[in-house]
Amino acid sequence: MDRQLSFSKSIILIVFILTLLFVSIFLFKAEPHIPLLATTVGTATLLRLFGLSWTKIESAIIKGIQTAIMPILILSLIGILIAVWMMSGTVPTILYYGMDYIDPNYFAVSALYVTIVVSMFTGSSFTTVSTVGVALMGIAISTGISPTMAAGAIICGACFGDKMSPLSDTTNFAPAVAGISLFTHIRNMVYTTLPALVVTTVFFLLAPKNNTLDLTSLQEIKLALKDGFQIHWLTLLSPLAVIACSIKKIPILPTLVVGIVSGLLVTALIQNQTAIDIWFSVMQSGYKSTIANETVALIVNRGGLQSMMWSVSLILIALSLGGLLQHCGVIEAFFHKIIQPLKRDSSIVLMTGASSIAVNGMTGEQYLSILLPGQMFKDEYTRRGIPAKTLSRTLEDCGTLVNPLIPWGVSGAFFAVTLGVPVIEYAPYAPFLWLSPLFTFAYVLIPRLQRNSLGKE
Repeated sequence: MDRQLSFSKSIILIVFILTLLFVSIFLFKAEPHIPLLATTVGTATLLRLFGLSWTKIESAIIKGIQTAIMPILILSLIGILIAVWMMSGTVPTILYYGMDYIDPNYFAVSALYVTIVVSMFTGSSFTTVSTVGVALMGIAISTGISPTMAAGAIICGACFGDKMSPLSDTTNFAPAVAGISLFTHIRNMVYTTLPALVVTTVFFLLAPKNNTLDLTSLQEIKLALKDGFQIHWLTLLSPLAVIACSIKKIPILPTLVVGIVSGLLVTALIQNQTAIDIWFSVMQSGYKSTIANETVALIVNRGGLQSMMWSVSLILIALSLGGLLQHCGVIEAFFHKIIQPLKRDSSIVLMTGASSIAVNGMTGEQYLSILLPGQMFKDEYTRRGIPAKTLSRTLEDCGTLVNPLIPWGVSGAFFAVTLGVPVIEYAPYAPFLWLSPLFTFAYVLIPRLQRNSLGKE
């Protein structure tokens, strides 16, 4: 029979995990895969020494991997979609016309609000980053704008919709866990989201401007795009089809398939590319153009199923570790012990947010960072009379928005690969992601704001 983990043993495991990851990734600058794998092996070994059977440990790993199946399918289809939209001329068309309408001197603010609009309609930061985000990064690269600044603005805007759109899965998941209605949850999030967005906008407006922007190259880039592709408004039908599917609340996998199939039809009709073997090659390995312009080639030569394998392997390892922590009782043993001595209502809210951030850091999975703290704290909120909407807002702010700041997080890994900017580099330029949790904490720490957060009328 398996032993129950004690609080002291859970502390040993968590300290081991955080120490190994911090030293490997932040001090030795290692890619996160091997440190995470070593952490998983070490955690499994310690759990075995603590009395858990190998059957229990193996089952926990498998359960963790099962939660990775949907993210892996989504990432794989998005990799194919990006390649198809390059081949079909969709992204090049967006680039071609986007250069006429986006002022490079105010690029970051423009990118922020363009991605906000798209993500509100699609409800998905992944879809927004992999479509409009890729095109905006192309404009940034072509005009000499800082890639880290551009990536930060794109991710902030994309995550706004992932947090506030009624079409978003996490926006529906958090209130479901807390037991409140969707629109009560969205209205309550305005208190932290609006201030965070205002500060983020000011941040990008005041960010240092690059006075050496190479605007003369824009015409050359537009010529290269026109030489390499048929630039036509019909190439935009595929992303419009994806947006329409999202608005109709069609599930993400069929929506992505619609984007791929419609992109292939556009490739045949507009780009006159009907060779099936080339289609298969592009979907597998990414689009490879013959364009001589190096900047354009850097922008369009991307995508494909294989381009997502870095993220897929990272997610498999991270969620294996997450499975160990969740299903072997490590997280439960750790947080239940911490909850007991908390007396003040504000401390409960603070611990909810800290728990969500900690689960994010340990598992790299935003759904677990909403689900596990939500399950652990829900009864305590009811017992103390703290509004359930405060629980759902805290889970969303500290779960959904923190995940992109974690190098081994599902969102962080995807954004880094798709935009070509490591998480550690774009994180300082994504203030919306870390301001929302800070405003959540401010609501329970500042007396004048506590009434809204704790519901003490």
